[in-house]
Amino acid sequence: MRELNISIVGVPLDYGQSRRGVDMGPSAIRYAGAVERLKALGHEVCDEGDIQVSAVEKKPNPAERLKNLDEVVEANEALAQKVADIVKAGRFPLVLGGDHSIAIGTLAGLTQTYRNLGVIWFDAHADMNTAETSPSGNIHGMPLAVSMGYGHERLTTLFHNGNFIQPENLIIIGARSVDPGERELIQKLGITVFTMHEIDKYGMTAVMEKTLDHLKERAVDGVHLSLDLDGLDPLYTPGVGTPVDGGMTYRESHLALEMLQEAECITSAEFVEVNPILDEKNKTADVAVTLMGSLLGETLI
Repeated sequence: MRELNISIVGVPLDYGQSRRGVDMGPSAIRYAGAVERLKALGHEVCDEGDIQVSAVEKKPNPAERLKNLDEVVEANEALAQKVADIVKAGRFPLVLGGDHSIAIGTLAGLTQTYRNLGVIWFDAHADMNTAETSPSGNIHGMPLAVSMGYGHERLTTLFHNGNFIQPENLIIIGARSVDPGERELIQKLGITVFTMHEIDKYGMTAVMEKTLDHLKERAVDGVHLSLDLDGLDPLYTPGVGTPVDGGMTYRESHLALEMLQEAECITSAEFVEVNPILDEKNKTADVAVTLMGSLLGETLI
C-alpha cells in the first residue's frame, strides 16, 4: 500500500441545492473518525480545516437562473486555490463536502497541475445540467457540465484559465436519475456512463475493470474520485438531500473502491452530500469514512 501525505479540506457549503444542512457534512465526517482511520492505515494526515463559507445568504438576483450563484462562486474559488496549493506541495487532496457543487472548485484546482486528468464520478445523478436545462436551478446538479466548459460564464471561468476536463476522460458510475438535457449532452460528448443497469447486468467487478482499462488507454496523468453518497442505495446512506432508490449496495461500493486502491491510480478524492439533518445516527458519515478506508488501503486481512 502507498503511504500518502493527505491534506483534508472541508467545504461547509449547502448553497448549491435546496435542502439545507449539508454544510454540516464535513463536521459529521470528521466526527465519524476520518482522520483517525486514515492515520491508522499509516498515512500522514493533515487536517487543514474548512474553506470559509458565508453564513449570510445574499438576496437572489432575479436576472440569474441559478440559485445562490454568488455564494457558490466565492466558495469554489477559495477551494480551487486550496486544492491547487495542496497538489503543488506534493500532497493528496481529500475534500469533504458540502454539496456536490464543490466539485467545480476541486476540479478547477486539480487542472492547474493535471493536463489530462481522469475523473471517476460515483453518483445517482449525471450532474451535467446547465442553467438552460436544469429543472431546479440548483448548481449541485451542474459541476460536470461546468468542468467541461458548459454553463454560466462565472462558473466556467472560475479559476480555470481554459483548463477543463476532457469528456473522454470522464466515467460516471451508478447513475439512475438523468434529466433530458443531461442525456442530450452525454450523447453529444460521448461520455462513458455505467448506469445501475450495467452494474446489475455485468457486475461491479466488470464495470471497474472497464473503467480502469479506459483510463489507461487515455493515458491520464492523474485520476480524481468524486463520490456522492447518494450513489449508494438510501438503505445504506439515508442522510443525503436527493436520494434515489435502486442504488449501489454497501459491498458493491466497497469493492469498487478496493479495486481503485489495488490499481493505485487515485491522486485525489472528494466525498460529498452528507446531510446530518436527514441522517440516522450519523450512519451516512460512517459509511463515507469506511469507504475512505477501502479507497486508501484498508483490508480485512
